[in-house]
Amino acid sequence: MPLPDRRFPDHPFASIDDDKLHEECGVFGVIGVTDAANFVALGLHALQHRGQEAGGIVTHHPEHGFSSARRFGLVRDNFTSQKVMETLPGEIGIGHVRYSTAGSKGATQIRDVQPFFGEFAMGGAAIAHNGNIVNADELRKELIGRGSIFQSSSDSECIIHLMARSYQKNIPERMKDALRRVEGAFSIVAMTRTKLIGVRDPLGVRPLVLGKVGDGWALSSETCALDIIGADFVREIKPGEMVVINASGVESFMPFEQRKPRFCIFEHVYFSRPDSILGGRSVYETRRQIGVELAREAPVDADLVCPVPDSGTPAAIGYSQESGIPYAMGIIRNQYMGRTFIEPTESIRNMGVRLKLNVNRALIKGKRVILVDDSVVRGTTSRKIKEMIIDAGAAEVHFRIASPPTAWPCFYGVDTPERDKLLASTMSEDEMRGHLGVDSLRFISLDGLYRAVGEGKGRDNASPAYCDACFSGDYPVKPTDMVAKGFKMVEPAE
Repeated sequence: MPLPDRRFPDHPFASIDDDKLHEECGVFGVIGVTDAANFVALGLHALQHRGQEAGGIVTHHPEHGFSSARRFGLVRDNFTSQKVMETLPGEIGIGHVRYSTAGSKGATQIRDVQPFFGEFAMGGAAIAHNGNIVNADELRKELIGRGSIFQSSSDSECIIHLMARSYQKNIPERMKDALRRVEGAFSIVAMTRTKLIGVRDPLGVRPLVLGKVGDGWALSSETCALDIIGADFVREIKPGEMVVINASGVESFMPFEQRKPRFCIFEHVYFSRPDSILGGRSVYETRRQIGVELAREAPVDADLVCPVPDSGTPAAIGYSQESGIPYAMGIIRNQYMGRTFIEPTESIRNMGVRLKLNVNRALIKGKRVILVDDSVVRGTTSRKIKEMIIDAGAAEVHFRIASPPTAWPCFYGVDTPERDKLLASTMSEDEMRGHLGVDSLRFISLDGLYRAVGEGKGRDNASPAYCDACFSGDYPVKPTDMVAKGFKMVEPAE
């Protein structure tokens, strides 16, 4: 049975998660460990929240050379059998989980699944990329004009072709050459026969961390994946840094012009796992603090504070603690429900959200309920949840949202609807309240969000510490390809 198309969230069996923003990729790599592929598979499993459509692993063994496996679906369904893992020998390996943004939607072609591999004069190299190249169309047109033959529709493949055309004498230097031509966001894990390489773009939009595992090393999108393999967190890769790791240890380079970092603030709100550490801060604690700030900014008389599971839970706890209103699990999530399990016949066509979430009726009936969620994107799921709460007998429903209104698309590696599909781009907060049919609706302010992530005075409009373009329209890197297609950016203030 085919999966529902996530571009059409009103499909009767669209997941509740389809009305969320989705981080597009997770990357992981190890060197100097026996059976590297097993470590990579475990790391990718921990990063599965960053991409569920497809995954791949590449390894190298001195006798067998490079080996690769790329599959559609979840890590647990593809990279746990001994038969598959025996085809991936070696002490060095990298992997990637994908939730498509550039390239074919729905990961319909195996050729779009990373890591990508290239054979160069000095040997082979594989590359896994998290982020988005905003000048990929421009680069692709130039490269094809100069004779390059692309095998995928992914923006990431541009890096391989740029490396192939470099005149540098080794892979790390060719990668530096290539990435100096690239605009946008990139956290990259790459490998040669003997080296593991990690790179972040100069703004450090997407995360990348370094860990130590026994006598070997690991690179990962998040610290939670280091935990699962028993690795010690060493440090974050700095914005604009390249690390090259071999048997001798770790070398660090700063090959790009330095800029003020603009890490993605939505990593704190939703993308990263709550047990990860970002910028020295617990993601869980930051989300709890968002709830605290939200309670201060948007109080309301009510009987219960309930999270929209699971991403709204830490903020709901913070809201409850600050407001003194009891926290309760008013909505229960079915953890064992897949995306589909039954034909969408007429009799059950409206059960989509109810298959994922169920209201705790005995708790909700007659109560004034505050629902805390991480974001409102299209609003389709929020309306259905409100209807479920009302059907269960709630006296009032108040939404509190742990991020500012999402009014602008992301071009740096996040799957975002077109701007006119974003509820906040066409409606005021009060209009959204009426559209959702709730008694009140409040979002945390941008200043409040900045305070929650540790910027005590809020957002510095002249020099913000994070990329918050999805809320503010302030894009730190001009989305060249999209502007060429007619996208209108915010006009700078006089």
